[in-house]
Amino acid sequence: MTASTEYAVTDPATGEIIRTYPTATDADIEAALAAASTAYRSWTPSTTVAERSALLREVSRLHEERREELAAIIVREMGKKLDDALGEVDFSAAIYGFYAERAEALLADEPVPLLDGEGSALIRRSPFGVLLGIMPWNFPSYQVARFAGPNLAVGNTILLKHAPQCPESAAALEQLFRDAGFPEGAYVNVYATNEQVATMIRDPRVAGVSLTGSERAGSAVAELAGRHLKKVVLELGGSDPFLLLGTDDLDAAVEAAASARLDNAGQSCNAAKRFIVVDDLYEPFLEKFTATVLASDVAPLSSVAAAERLEEQVDRAVLQGATLVTAGTRVAASYPPGVLTGVTSANDAYHEELFGPVAVVFRVASEDEAVTLANDTPFGLGSYVFAADPEQAARVADRIEAGMVFVNGVLLDSPELPFGGIKSSGFGRELGHFGLEEFVNKKLIRTVH
Repeated sequence: MTASTEYAVTDPATGEIIRTYPTATDADIEAALAAASTAYRSWTPSTTVAERSALLREVSRLHEERREELAAIIVREMGKKLDDALGEVDFSAAIYGFYAERAEALLADEPVPLLDGEGSALIRRSPFGVLLGIMPWNFPSYQVARFAGPNLAVGNTILLKHAPQCPESAAALEQLFRDAGFPEGAYVNVYATNEQVATMIRDPRVAGVSLTGSERAGSAVAELAGRHLKKVVLELGGSDPFLLLGTDDLDAAVEAAASARLDNAGQSCNAAKRFIVVDDLYEPFLEKFTATVLASDVAPLSSVAAAERLEEQVDRAVLQGATLVTAGTRVAASYPPGVLTGVTSANDAYHEELFGPVAVVFRVASEDEAVTLANDTPFGLGSYVFAADPEQAARVADRIEAGMVFVNGVLLDSPELPFGGIKSSGFGRELGHFGLEEFVNKKLIRTVH
């Protein structure tokens, strides 16, 4: 845990600082901890799941009502296209709506059949406590929704530390929760430094931590949380493979591949990043895919620094023997789409995550080689399998080492589907009923009648 941070809205294209926000003082952090703890001890026990679900229903409605305002903020903060930002806000509304409708059933008591003895047993799902959420910049609304939605339904209270470049989203969302009727302390935004984050993790009033971010940040948070016996959920990076093993419609496969790589200008943890194509499809796929990628209109990256990092990675890949076909050169935060080929295991790019509109394409001779290459990565978040043979698709999906496999489709995330990974992509799940279960005390109640 290092270095303090300035919270500011910065134009991604120019680097111009539009507005700064004051970083929290230590007194602010203590007040936030006290408010969240007080709400957990007073508001949570006095409300039912149904009552909390009603508040989430209002959160969903307010996302719909304020979609243009929230989307405009996202555009200002990280450069996302307006239509994509509107889609993100709509997806966030759907997530809150999902938990508003389903939480009561999902959190109902679960009887446990007894093997022996008299009486009964059940599992009662009850709240965990105050949770600290550490959120990234690439989806300023959606990332918060998938953490806050299920946990507020459970009755956990939230301390939310957003990315330093998303302070306006952070403030707008906190206000939205208040306007929806959540009491003081149920959802608290904190413009915290990394040192203050460490202080909150150490504090006994905090019961758990959820982080979406880099491998380095996840490792630091997990180490500190483990030292203080705190439950952690980590959603980290990914270098998701896209396996093209067969297709009856190459143009559709190319379109899906390009969409999976270029969504959010390629700044998505579970974007397809490594394209693994069998011999007989490689040449026609590469030609069509390269043309599609290079012709795509992508937004600037989130910052000049992000574009510079990607540029350094790609330049190093080329120096180490890869071939780059690109739409142009970087201008400030605008990084041109590109395709890398000839990347071998001796190249740094083989092992890294490229967080932007650059795809790496590999040629393989067989299904086994494709699976071996797909799994030869430190990451294990998502993956994509395209195959004309349903039996082959199912067989390969079973062999992929990842938290998620999407077969013959991309951009299929939905509130009911669990999201998360394995290996260096983290652990734990968000969304669906699995996301609801992460910070829940599954209390056994065994009764003799």
